[in-house]
Amino acid sequence: MSEDERIEAILLAAYECFRVHGIRRTTMDDIARRAGMSRPAVYQYVRNKEDAFHRLADRLLSAALADVRVALAAEGPLAERLITALGAKLAMILLIYRESPHAEELIGESAQLTADLLADFLAELRAELTAAVQAVLPEDEAAEFAELLLALTRGLEIHSADPEVPMRRLRLGVSLLVRGLPQRDDHH
Repeated sequence: MSEDERIEAILLAAYECFRVHGIRRTTMDDIARRAGMSRPAVYQYVRNKEDAFHRLADRLLSAALADVRVALAAEGPLAERLITALGAKLAMILLIYRESPHAEELIGESAQLTADLLADFLAELRAELTAAVQAVLPEDEAAEFAELLLALTRGLEIHSADPEVPMRRLRLGVSLLVRGLPQRDDHH
């Protein structure tokens, strides 16, 4: 097994442990057992469970940001590109709520353990959204519009018995906001 495969196995095991037990109740022994490795072997690749969590968050946020960039670079109406981009961020949060009874802890701990990653992610997301609407708004207004989009998305990051409700509301909210924009460039 290569080093990358070992790290992948450890992070997948950590994700499962965090999902099932939460961060506080997960131990390095749990992660090692789940990965099929000894605890000393796991420590060769991650410093502690917080390090494993940080690395997992980095992967999730990087994947979401990549999805955002692909969505915003695609051809098509601005509203659809924004809905798809913001949907990537929303889907990441909703997945945690759907998969884990410890979602509140994971998201709360995430804010503490991964503040650096979250700040970078939000800055990049804000910049990407601003750039996407600059075709129809001046830069300062585009930045404000991006903030409105982020606020809408944050407001929808709630636990819902029906995971389709937040996505449906995102689609409606973004569509309504985009309708109010000047219609100079609707196709990228």
